[in-house]
Amino acid sequence: MLLQELKPEPLWHYFEEICRIPRPSKKEGKIAAYLMDFAQKQGLEARQDEAGNVLIKKPAVEGMEKAPIVVLQSHMDMVCEKNADTRHDFERDPIQPYVDGEWVKARGTTLGADDGIGMAAQLALLASDDVKHGPLECLFTVDEETGLTGAFALKPGFFEGRILLNLDSEDEGELFIGCAGGIDTVIEMPVETRKTDGGAFALKVTVKGLQGGHSGDDINKGRGNAIKILNRFLWEINEKYGVALAGMDGGNLRNAIAREAFATIVIPEKEKESIRVDFNLYLAGMEEVWKITEPGLKMELESADLPDRTLTAESTTRLLNALYACSHGVFSMSYRMPGMVETSTNLASVKFKGENTVVVTTSQRSDITSEKMNIAQMVASVFKLARAKVVHGEGYPGWTPDPDSAILKIAVASYKKLFGKEPVVRSIHAGLECGLFLEKYPGMDMISFGPTLRGVHSPDEKVNIRTVEMWWRHLVDILGQV
Repeated sequence: MLLQELKPEPLWHYFEEICRIPRPSKKEGKIAAYLMDFAQKQGLEARQDEAGNVLIKKPAVEGMEKAPIVVLQSHMDMVCEKNADTRHDFERDPIQPYVDGEWVKARGTTLGADDGIGMAAQLALLASDDVKHGPLECLFTVDEETGLTGAFALKPGFFEGRILLNLDSEDEGELFIGCAGGIDTVIEMPVETRKTDGGAFALKVTVKGLQGGHSGDDINKGRGNAIKILNRFLWEINEKYGVALAGMDGGNLRNAIAREAFATIVIPEKEKESIRVDFNLYLAGMEEVWKITEPGLKMELESADLPDRTLTAESTTRLLNALYACSHGVFSMSYRMPGMVETSTNLASVKFKGENTVVVTTSQRSDITSEKMNIAQMVASVFKLARAKVVHGEGYPGWTPDPDSAILKIAVASYKKLFGKEPVVRSIHAGLECGLFLEKYPGMDMISFGPTLRGVHSPDEKVNIRTVEMWWRHLVDILGQV
C-alpha cells in the first residue's frame, strides 16, 4: 500500500512531500522555503521572522468570521537518527516512508512524524475548501528538537490568536495540558594520553540493538542506555585487570536515550582470553536483566587495530568512575499527577573531542523548577568531583496545567461526541514549546494532542495509521466548535 492511498488523503499527501525535504535541526532552510512557496501558491498571507519561524494565515470560511483566531502549531525540524548499517545523509537524502500493516515507518532512519505529521495536518487545513473553521494562524517553529530556539526567539505580536492547538503529542485519545521544563548539562572532561605500550592488545566493545527513544516520554519504560551498559563492563574489567581506554562513542542527541555505544580498549596481551570469558559472563547477565524491555540487546567483543595512544590509567579510571556514578533515568514520580514522572535525567552521549577532552552530554527534566535544578546540580557534582568543566544550558520552562481551560472543554466534548468515550487529560514529561509561548503570550489557552507515535527519536519511529484519521476528525471538529 502507498501513502497516497491512506485516509485522509490530503494529510498523507503533504506528509509524503515533507518526507522528501531534508530538515535537520538548525538546518530548516529547505522546509521553510517550501512552506513559503506553498503559501504563495495557495494565495495565503505568510511571513518569516529572524529566527526562521514561519506563520501562514487563512481567513475564516463564510459564516465563521467572528470566531476567535485559532493558532495551529508544529515544528519544522526532525531528529536525525539512523541504524549503524544505514547509509543516509540527512542534509541531502529524502526520508523513505512505507506502510507496514497498521503503521507508517521509515527505512533505517527516523520517520520525522515528530512533527512532520503535525505540519501535514496544518497544510491540509490551509489547502482545504471543505473544512468549517474560523480565522487560522499556522505557526511552524524551527529547532524544537535541539534547543527550542525558534520558540525562544519568538517575539510578542508575531501572531494574534490566543487559542493554540499544539500538534506535537504522541498518544491519540490523550489531551495534554502541561509539560515538564528541561535543562542541558554538558561536561568537558580533560584527559591525558600516553603512548601505547608494547605487548598490548586492542579490543572493540560494542553495545547495540536497544530501542532508544524519547528521553522524556520514554524514560519510565525500562529501556536500556547503551552508554551505561557499556561503561559498567569497562569499569568492571578496569577494576580487575586495569585497561587503557583509546576511544568511546555513545549516543547522539541530548533528548534521545542512547541506543548504541562503542569503545576501544587496550589490555595486556596475556589477559585477552580472561577478558573474553568475563565478557561472555557479563553478556549473559545483561541478557537476563534486559530480556523483557530490551530483547534486541546485542554486545560484541572483537579484536581491533592497536592505537598509537590511549588515555592514561588515571584518566581512564576517572572517566569510567564518573560515567558509572552519573544518574540516568527516573529520579522521582509525581504526587500531583499520579503515574507521571516528575523528575528525570538522561545520560545522552559521550564523545572524544581531540586528544585531550571527552564531552559528555546530559539533559534533565522536571515539572518543578527547583527539582529540575536539583537533578542538574546532582549530575554536575559527579563530574566536578572528576575535575571536569560543567556548563548548564539556558533551559526552558514547564507548562502548568489548567484543568479549567475553555479549549480543553471544547476538545473533551468533541472527542466524546465523535468516539463515545472520554479522552485522557494529563500532563507530559516531555518538553513542549507551550511553556515558552506562555512567556511570550500570557493568558494563552492551549492544549496539545496528536496521533499515536512510537519509537520517537529512533529509527524505530512509526505512526499509527488509524489514529491519524481519528486525530484529523477530532481536529476538524474542534475547529468547527470554537
